[in-house]
Amino acid sequence: MKKTQVLLIAVIVAIGVVVAAVALLTGGGPDPAQFEHLKQPQVRMMADQKVLVVEAQGDPTAVGGEAFSLLFKTYFKLKGVPKNPKGLAPRARWPLSLDTPKEQWVGRYAMPVPESVGPLPQQAAGPSGLHAELATWQYGEVAEILHVGPYDQEESTIRRLMDFIKDGGYAIVGEHEEEYIKGPGVFSRGNPAKYLTIIRYRVAKARQ
Repeated sequence: MKKTQVLLIAVIVAIGVVVAAVALLTGGGPDPAQFEHLKQPQVRMMADQKVLVVEAQGDPTAVGGEAFSLLFKTYFKLKGVPKNPKGLAPRARWPLSLDTPKEQWVGRYAMPVPESVGPLPQQAAGPSGLHAELATWQYGEVAEILHVGPYDQEESTIRRLMDFIKDGGYAIVGEHEEEYIKGPGVFSRGNPAKYLTIIRYRVAKARQ
């Protein structure tokens, strides 16, 4: 478990650098007040979500900026999506192995879209060959917690969530996911102490 936590914390720091560099462009994001209850870890049922997603392999600090840039550029070209999506926030998933070198990490950067969206407009691949596509992310039962503050200070929040999952008789069955409710730029005027990030895992009751 400790090795898993150390690896996830390294991922979070890298993601934070990427998100800070990109400065999220979603027009303000969701209302933070609706996530106050998540300051304590929770388990809930979550519906599957159609998303626009860009997958990028490599150190997030090297490839994440281009991935987010392509994600947003493509999103705002789509028909039928909110152009000022205040109820939505970008997400990222990280399917990691403990033995995976950083340059082989695979990150999936995503933005929720309505079920009616599709097909995607013709697009040119980015300089690194990245492209956007539509996918459906599976959810079901999830455990999540709200982290308040800088990305590089998420260690204690992650540990609280993992302890909550274990103590509740659950096991993690999905990737590490983050949802960026409030981040750099217009969201919090550049004050990291006001960043709001949901940390989330798909879970299932552990076998006895």
